[in-house]
Amino acid sequence: MSEPVDLPPFVRVEELDGLPGRVVLADMRWYLDGRSGRAAYEEGHLPGAVFVDLDHCLTGPATPEGGRNPLPTPEVFAEGMRELGIGDDDSVVAYDDQGGVIAARLVWMLRTTGRRAAVLDGGLNAYLHAHPGSLTVEETALAGGTFSVRPWPTEVLAGTDEVVGPDVLAVDARNRDRFAGAQDPVDPRPGHIPGAVNVPCRENLDGRGRLLPVREIRDNFAAAGVDRSTARKVVSYCGSGVTACHNLLTLEHAGLGRGRLHVGGWSAYSRDESRPVETGPGRPVPE
Repeated sequence: MSEPVDLPPFVRVEELDGLPGRVVLADMRWYLDGRSGRAAYEEGHLPGAVFVDLDHCLTGPATPEGGRNPLPTPEVFAEGMRELGIGDDDSVVAYDDQGGVIAARLVWMLRTTGRRAAVLDGGLNAYLHAHPGSLTVEETALAGGTFSVRPWPTEVLAGTDEVVGPDVLAVDARNRDRFAGAQDPVDPRPGHIPGAVNVPCRENLDGRGRLLPVREIRDNFAAAGVDRSTARKVVSYCGSGVTACHNLLTLEHAGLGRGRLHVGGWSAYSRDESRPVETGPGRPVPE
């Protein structure tokens, strides 16, 4: 995996001015229920922020094998970043209004290809708390930079055949009800990958959408069997490879190491009727 340069996976609002290079704010609002992130951006966004459309820039065509949000080709990703004016040397700080669980997708993609990128801890609300009344409707136009085409590092990815086995610890980032199989609003079969553990990414956030203290994050992962000795076996998944990125960045933030991403997630696994499914809570993390 390419090493991102001198930027942690999460930064606070008060740290923005001290980041290296040109700082680009990326508005990553996107909603599973179909609401428009672009419309939310147009109604008001952080000053200087560009809108990054997850479905356009960060996702390839959906397939049964690849899931709802497969990675785009490196060429499509590079072209999307160039269209927004983002360059290789920028420090990209992505935010949303859901505690960063959507913004993490862009950050993970940038960091794994060697760029400086971080999630804004607390997202939109944290910025507005520090800078009340700062939303703008003015469209941002960045001076374009060079964004090179770099392949996705194979060592950070896991296919559907690689999420079960003695050398794998599949960690599901979805909410508890979807993991347990109580309901699934978008995929054909409810439940989870056999043997997977559940660390809901949103349970690593407090009520304001900010990261919990590192000790509490480590406790959440440890309750599911993830610590420094097992993190190297982690394959993170969710519905379609978006919020799973938040768990990967949180693992890194907590000093537990780095795992791999199963991009297709449950949307790919559950569509293959030949693959077994489990339901039930598994090993719960603490309340």
